[in-house]
Amino acid sequence: MINAEEIKTIIKNFLKQLTVEFDEIEILENDAHPTVLIKTEDSGLLIGNNGEGLRALNHIVKKIIDKKLPENRLPFLIDINGYNGEKIEGLKSEALVLASRAKAFKSDVEMSPMNAYERMIIHSLFVNDNEIKTESEGEGKTRRIVFKYITNEQGTLL
Repeated sequence: MINAEEIKTIIKNFLKQLTVEFDEIEILENDAHPTVLIKTEDSGLLIGNNGEGLRALNHIVKKIIDKKLPENRLPFLIDINGYNGEKIEGLKSEALVLASRAKAFKSDVEMSPMNAYERMIIHSLFVNDNEIKTESEGEGKTRRIVFKYITNEQGTLL
């Protein structure tokens, strides 16, 4: 279990050093991992262009917490005003549509490139799907998920 109060204190101090004003920091427990939700009027500053600032914030804060709380090895995600949550829900919806397309046309369908966390979420959506297999392809910033229609053992399409 993560030490919620210590993590909140570290994040509050970090945001104060950045001179970023915030209304509230709360830790939301969910199935995959805890989410640290920061509510702020300065969301654009923290999120940045296409979420790049938020990814950097996640990385830096996790490094600080790893150093200050070495016993805290559980993953968590920082979210600003629900930005990540909305983005993940959008990716899930897109993935379901593209997987349906792969099933309908019995062919591979690719998603747009995404980061490792987003790919992990999409892979987990299809872990029990008997008709679709997900694979990550590409390198670095072009790494993406490909939905592959599964054939049976004789090589014929399902």
